[in-house]
Amino acid sequence: MGDAEGGSVTPDKYPVAVYDELAYPGALSTGSKGPGVKRVQEWLCYHGFGTAIDSDFGSATAAALANFQQHNLLQSNSTLDAGTWKALVDPIRRVMADGTGNQLDQRISTVASNHLAMHPREFGGDNCGPWVRIYTGGRDGVQWKWCAGFVTFLLKQACVELAMAPPVPGSLSCDSLAAQAKAANRFRTSESVANSWPTLGQTYIFLVRNGAGDWMHTGLGFAGAPRAFSTIEGNTNDDGSQNGYEVCARTRAAAGKDFIYLL
Repeated sequence: MGDAEGGSVTPDKYPVAVYDELAYPGALSTGSKGPGVKRVQEWLCYHGFGTAIDSDFGSATAAALANFQQHNLLQSNSTLDAGTWKALVDPIRRVMADGTGNQLDQRISTVASNHLAMHPREFGGDNCGPWVRIYTGGRDGVQWKWCAGFVTFLLKQACVELAMAPPVPGSLSCDSLAAQAKAANRFRTSESVANSWPTLGQTYIFLVRNGAGDWMHTGLGFAGAPRAFSTIEGNTNDDGSQNGYEVCARTRAAAGKDFIYLL
């Protein structure tokens, strides 16, 4: 579903939010203002050329952009041109590269690894930035926790690549994901699989319980054993927060979790 090195190219199947983030905002330079400038500042911060994300193309943004251009062997003129923009947003193209494997669990695993390798994270505030918008269908802001959006995005990406319908429709809500799984007879509790863990398969969705009929975080789980499993998850951090700032890999205990069977 992408055009990174080694991946096939099917950009006609990109989600709308991906197209929106890839869209060139036009030539920008010192004195420019507005959402296009904000997008440039977000990507400069992502690439390690940090500057204020304030929608105002001032001297600091100009210097950061010139440094980015020089680092990437581009014309260092502090002006956003199409070539510089393409270099800034290249990580999006890379995460859209097709995964490998003909089975859904294999494909989700490699797609998730592609995303993890680009280290998506928030920029410009709580639940803000281009990665959040990609995973939530164009939304960002403090109210847009994006763990379920991350899971849904990767699930749909893998299903598009395999030309198959997703096993659950997906949602930006953990509770809705659980409801969808129950309706499709794909919902499993940790207690119900304690003695039959392999039946979950190599890849599944986990849900962190917050109480009866309530879930506060979700991510992708991989293999493991009845007591612990590996994950790739969004909107978390090294502490396992349900409202963190990045995509990362963790190891989680099975206790207190529910699961969505995908195969």
